[in-house]
Amino acid sequence: MLELYQLTQLLAIAECGTMSGAAEQLHISQPALSRSMQKLEETLQVTLFDRQKNKIQLNKNGELAVEHARRVVEQAHDLVEQVRYFDRSQRTISIGSCAPAPLWELISMVSRLYPEMAISSEMKDSEVLISGLKEGLYQFVVLPNPIDEPDLYCFPFEKEQLFFSLPPAHPLSASKELYFKDIDGENILLLSQIGFWRGVCQRKMPLTHALVQNEQEDFETLAQFSALPFFVSNLAMRWSGKPENRIIIPIADPEATVVYHFLCKKEDKKKLSALIEKIKTDNSESL
Repeated sequence: MLELYQLTQLLAIAECGTMSGAAEQLHISQPALSRSMQKLEETLQVTLFDRQKNKIQLNKNGELAVEHARRVVEQAHDLVEQVRYFDRSQRTISIGSCAPAPLWELISMVSRLYPEMAISSEMKDSEVLISGLKEGLYQFVVLPNPIDEPDLYCFPFEKEQLFFSLPPAHPLSASKELYFKDIDGENILLLSQIGFWRGVCQRKMPLTHALVQNEQEDFETLAQFSALPFFVSNLAMRWSGKPENRIIIPIADPEATVVYHFLCKKEDKKKLSALIEKIKTDNSESL
């Protein structure tokens, strides 16, 4: 009977070009690999190699076998991954988001509504999130814009507005509103994990030098004692409060305001109906 490990070994031989190289890559002895290939030839009832003294190479049969073996091995790997993803989806709700703020509320909602389920979450670019949703990596995702596709269900659920947080002594602290360009070129304090907002900052403030902090605790400590400008948002202040001894000034650029959209497969809409209803009820007046 044809065995998957034999096809993997055949691919290793094709990749390495020699039996000895393939054996080393596979961490088996060369005689063991040779016997395995002989068994594969017996199963297929064809020869796959031209054997000469101190030399062995794939013949035409072998080259064709390698092409098909590659597809079979890839399909086997896909099968394993899909089954694992499906199993995980039965026990885990996986959330993908374009930014951190939506996750704060959603994780709390999901944990209350589905206490028997584990929760995983991560931030990725929109393209990765959409692809992951379609492939079953996520049960739902959050994007900074609507998506109109026949198999997907999408609705707006929350708005985030960026502000500059300035020390009282900053020259612009008396402003009623600011634009990104007004602070561009200054040193600012920035948290690394801010999702798509990082790209907005880079586009709108290309001359700014950011003191990037990887840990939330380090960022909060520096934000408390530093005179550097940094960003806050309505959602961040809802969860953590307004920064002390700071002047909070709204950013007037349209890019500083985003309406987040909830996205799931239409086939999963019924399964997520309790969550969808809760989101719509809680956020009906925030848009």
